Amino acid sequence: MSKNNDGGHDKNVVNFESMTTIITGYGAVYNPSNKKIQLSSLAEKAVAARTTIGQVNDFSAKNSDAIALRDRAFEPLKKLSTRILNAVKASDVPQQVIDNAITQNRRMQGQRASARLSEEEKQKLAASGTVVNQVSSAQLSYDNQIDTFDKQLKVLATIPSYAPNETELQLPTLTALYNDLLQKNRDVVAKTAELSTARLNRNKTLYDPETGIVALALDSKNYVKSLFGAGSPEYRQISGVKFRTVKT
Repeated sequence: MSKNNDGGHDKNVVNFESMTTIITGYGAVYNPSNKKIQLSSLAEKAVAARTTIGQVNDFSAKNSDAIALRDRAFEPLKKLSTRILNAVKASDVPQQVIDNAITQNRRMQGQRASARLSEEEKQKLAASGTVVNQVSSAQLSYDNQIDTFDKQLKVLATIPSYAPNETELQLPTLTALYNDLLQKNRDVVAKTAELSTARLNRNKTLYDPETGIVALALDSKNYVKSLFGAGSPEYRQISGVKFRTVKT
């Protein structure tokens, strides 16, 4: 959700708080039969709306932090994958094992097994009756990177001769890194879900057609208009407080 939208939500809450303050100034004469727009209900709603805004801001910050931590943790993975491949090549292993390691590294790098054909080359092959079906092999989502890394480690575990002196390339170190990456990715998934739920709660509090603050503000304005008259200073005062439904 964009910052502009989030700012629009906050503006609605600020205006609702302002409207509630104005209505408080009317005193006992403001006495609607609709319980939802009675002063006590409006005050409770203003607090609830402010709380939901704070929760969204809190979960948004936590989600951003989790994403940043994940990004930093995954950043060295491609170079590390290439180092792993070279360590495998330097080990006494069959070519089939090396080929497997090459495949996994290619997937980690997002490289194609074969060069992508140009449109002209595709047309020539199609004209000759050759079926052209190139599917992108780029698997660069975090889930796929974790899955590919796991496969790389499983290949290493089958190589008795894989015993590099470099600590960062040793299987226990790589396994610990895999677990860390897995947890950081899970943290992002969890924080994203929490943020989504907080936004749903905020949207309901602000924009529910029956109980949202935008709907209650309109009902309150209509009551003030009926109470004091459309040309009254009281109604002009409250009618100038603007609300809008922000797309979510």
